[in-house]
Amino acid sequence: MNYELFFQKMTGHSQPHRWQFDLAGEAICRNQLIRVPTGFGKTQGVLAGWLWHRQVKAKDAWPRRLVWCLPMRVLVEQTESETREALQRLGILWEGGDHVGKIGVHQLMGGADAGDWHLYPDECAVLIGTQDMLLSRALNRGYGSARARWPMDFGLLNQDCLWVMDEVQLMDVGLATSGQLQSFRDEDRGKSQSTRPCFSWWMSATLQPEWLAKSPETKAMTLLPPTKIAPENRRGFLWDDVHKPCVIKPVKDDKALANLVAATHFDPETGDNGAHGPTLVVVNTVERAVQVYEALCKDKKIKAAETDLRLIHSRFRPAERSVWRTDFLNREACAPGTNRIIVATQVVEAGVDISAGLLITELAPWPGLVQRFGRCARWGSEARVIVADFQHKGKKAAPYEDEALAAARFALTHLEDVSPLRLEEFEEAHPSLLPGLYPYEPRHLLLRHELDQLFDTTPDLTGADVDISRFIRSGEERDLHVFWEVVPDKSDPPPTIRPCRDALCAVPFLKARDWLCGTETQTSKAPRLKNDMRAWVWDWLDGHWRRVERRDLYPGQTVLVAAFCGGYSEQSGWDPASKKVRPVLLSAVGLDEQADSAQDDESLSVNQWRTIATHGREVAALVRTMAERLIPEFASLYDLSGRVHDPGKGFIGFQGSIKAMADRPERNDLAKAPGQYWEKGKRLYPMPDGTRRPGFRHELASALVLFAVLERHAPDHPAMLGPWREIFARIGMKPLPAPEKTIAPPTTLEQEIIGLNVEQFNLLAFLVCAHHGKLGMTWHACPADQEAAGGKSRLRGLCDGDDLPAIQLFDAEEKLSEVPSLCLHLDSAAAGLNPRTGQGWTERVLDLLEKHGPFKLAWLAAILRAADQRASRDIVTPDPLLMISREVAR
Repeated sequence: MNYELFFQKMTGHSQPHRWQFDLAGEAICRNQLIRVPTGFGKTQGVLAGWLWHRQVKAKDAWPRRLVWCLPMRVLVEQTESETREALQRLGILWEGGDHVGKIGVHQLMGGADAGDWHLYPDECAVLIGTQDMLLSRALNRGYGSARARWPMDFGLLNQDCLWVMDEVQLMDVGLATSGQLQSFRDEDRGKSQSTRPCFSWWMSATLQPEWLAKSPETKAMTLLPPTKIAPENRRGFLWDDVHKPCVIKPVKDDKALANLVAATHFDPETGDNGAHGPTLVVVNTVERAVQVYEALCKDKKIKAAETDLRLIHSRFRPAERSVWRTDFLNREACAPGTNRIIVATQVVEAGVDISAGLLITELAPWPGLVQRFGRCARWGSEARVIVADFQHKGKKAAPYEDEALAAARFALTHLEDVSPLRLEEFEEAHPSLLPGLYPYEPRHLLLRHELDQLFDTTPDLTGADVDISRFIRSGEERDLHVFWEVVPDKSDPPPTIRPCRDALCAVPFLKARDWLCGTETQTSKAPRLKNDMRAWVWDWLDGHWRRVERRDLYPGQTVLVAAFCGGYSEQSGWDPASKKVRPVLLSAVGLDEQADSAQDDESLSVNQWRTIATHGREVAALVRTMAERLIPEFASLYDLSGRVHDPGKGFIGFQGSIKAMADRPERNDLAKAPGQYWEKGKRLYPMPDGTRRPGFRHELASALVLFAVLERHAPDHPAMLGPWREIFARIGMKPLPAPEKTIAPPTTLEQEIIGLNVEQFNLLAFLVCAHHGKLGMTWHACPADQEAAGGKSRLRGLCDGDDLPAIQLFDAEEKLSEVPSLCLHLDSAAAGLNPRTGQGWTERVLDLLEKHGPFKLAWLAAILRAADQRASRDIVTPDPLLMISREVAR
């Protein structure tokens, strides 16, 4: 099949444009700039180019994941729908079951229902989301995502990905951040710290290469020759048969604008009651859109004509937005004779598949105007364009700057027609105007050391984190997300409540503070909720919803609000004056989402009975298969990591969390148990003396097992004291004495661990420690550790000197090999050198970062984690070791 036939099959009809041929003709994947006018198939061209190389030609040098980053939520839903339809036509859409040869499509828009894309790092997928959701994940602080998922998303989104930054003129500081991230990936690739390819394509009808020239790291990207339509190829009906006469009209206020809309919609010379298609009104703020819409709803002539009025902006829930595309944001709904007025904000500036017969737009910066012009006469013919000029300055011109509006106003005086051909001719004839028409000065620039610091996801004792919002959006557009639920009076929501994507509404965080807590001044503070408000945020450390304080309301936060508090209208979106909200029915939460959302949660251990050894062998088999496809030189180490990732579950506190009911298997090496056998919440991790070990992390105990094996059999191993003996002697620090009792020779599994070099051992320990995303670069005590009585130091539920009973695991020959009882020590948690393990934990991770870089190291951890979760889900047969135990018992 040649590319032309493939493209026609994918689209169902279209002949590829010349620029789409050229893009698919790029044999090598690289960073790209794409500048193509609206209406010329950017979405289809990019999707087809990636599929052609990755799927049809099976080129492994092309990334497995296509990450589509968009500035607006409504664009995400449309792009997802178009992508699904294209893959269905090709017969390669993954919809569950066997993933081989199929491509999954997943929305990343917050909530607990983003799909299973993260479980298949070795398969192809298209990930589609807003810049808020995607860039925050690429920065290891995923908005709307459980904390423990952050490292996994970080690794998978910075390796083996082709990022498509779509409609970049709307991305604000997020555009600069995307450029910096790509420059850091390129830097790591240059240092051989990147195993899988990761590139970025930036595209827009108004893309200016200079936008990426904001730092020394990204200036090289401005030298890339952009993919665009050459003058000699500007032929055909989309160039020659499109006419968009444009005029500027001054308006005084919102009511005057509404009157202008109503008059021109019915005027035979302009709208003619939708004779040429719907009327589209685009304004610059949500508040203005709502005011104009409400004024039009009261207009007598519009009522009499039964004109269909629609309001769209960014402050609606997906539950209400879900019908927009089928009802009126589609090609069929834009036919001549459509008596409809759509009032919108910037959400329609780009990518929305709509064509108006009459466009009335508020004056905006030039890139936005060009995009708005593309929303009329999109498929040829003629449309009228009116630019409404309020002639505002200063704060009244917000969210835009006076200079940008003045430049656009001046450009319009040179144009009587704003069709694609006339716009291209205008810009080529006036190059001196372009710097003023396309200014870009991001307020913040992500630096390399700031990215490296984000690798550590450990929260402080209050659960607070580094604020990354300045790298994603600026000003009033920084959002948090709210969902509403019925919560009985005088009670808090149960921990089982989780937001789903359809329930989340984006709200400017500063306005949310005033709405929920009241307005603050220098003399009057409002740190807590108003008396008539009830709202909560999720507490990851304690695993429950806690009452909101003002400091909890920051960009990226998810807030649950009691439905009776109001704040949302299904007709106008977020509305602090609304009195009551109808909640969206919440979907069930998966076990992996539950486990990721709290420190103490064993949801991933809920399944059929499974021993630690059998589960380890199953994980090892799966992760080895994945590694052989992704990074074959690490396959053996991954096999070992799978087998030894869970011995910490043999700790008596973990085994005690599985109730001693009559039919519980009589053994203490269980990794999985059915749900009814597990203790809940504050009853987890009981000890024989009646105390508990809240905060216990079995993956920490598993990592300490590896250190204990070397301490017992090879204390001078290069990964332990070997390199440091001389230094200890010089500073007078004495290594701990060797045990006096005779030690049995190492078992076959212990020999595998001893046989590793220092780099392999440290990586193995990191993979084991990080396989749930709750521990990583540093080991810090949690609040429950600090509150523990008895005066004994404790770390994540473990005390120094705790014993781990002997446990059987499989060796490389798939034979059971016992790891004898071990004493676990916490020396490596301290900074610097220590007389037991030599290097401390953080120093080891820093060495790994120096070797692999943050992107690759997180990706390496994500592979084992994906295999662990998939193996935990795919249990279908009884554990053979338990079957043997039952036979022996008989």
